[in-house]
Amino acid sequence: MKLNIIHEDDQIIVVNKPAELLTIPDRHDENKPSLYAQLNAVYGKVFIVHRLDRETSGILVFAKTEEAHRHLSMQFEAHETSKIYYALLDGVLHQQSGEIDKPIAPHSAVQGKMVVAKRGKASLTRYHVVEQYKHFTLVEANILTGRTHQIRVHFQSIGYPLAVDVLYGKRSELFLSQFKKRVKLGKYDEERPMMVRTTLHAYQLKIKHPLSMETLTFTAEMPKDFAALLSQLGKWGK
Repeated sequence: MKLNIIHEDDQIIVVNKPAELLTIPDRHDENKPSLYAQLNAVYGKVFIVHRLDRETSGILVFAKTEEAHRHLSMQFEAHETSKIYYALLDGVLHQQSGEIDKPIAPHSAVQGKMVVAKRGKASLTRYHVVEQYKHFTLVEANILTGRTHQIRVHFQSIGYPLAVDVLYGKRSELFLSQFKKRVKLGKYDEERPMMVRTTLHAYQLKIKHPLSMETLTFTAEMPKDFAALLSQLGKWGK
């Protein structure tokens, strides 16, 4: 798989990760492809700063040196970075902007799942509506903390899970026929889903360069599946 490099210098590498690619190797199967392994194969050694879920596309920064890694890790821990996501939600959001301030913790019975719980770590997501459709809402979400599945858990907790989310939402795939009344198919054709992964894309990342300390803003273009879904929603789902 070809790497989509957004920016590279002697300190950092900024990449647009495709959906369905792991950020780091799977603990149970290290042979599964990962972005980290691909970068190591090209650059010899890179350092992990943050992660995206396998199904989530979008922007990630890796450090090339231990010093750069230390600087960037401190920025993320101190919440000095800005991470903006596009999220397509199930339902028409009841307000144009707001914040979700709810602690998040691991699920007590389901491994790999997170929940809103008093025992959890403080978690804050701010959002505003970008586009509203008949049955869905596109929002821009800014996570001020970096908890596992934060956006997915937070929006599910207020009744608006991602439009496609097998773990927290109502469906595992989204079809054109779910928002367009008539979909033409051949006699023996079966409708294919437009989206088969979480409707979440890490769009923008703002950091301070670990050497110059200059504030840098990077953006990752919307992947084809997400862009095509939004295009069809604009035509038939208004």
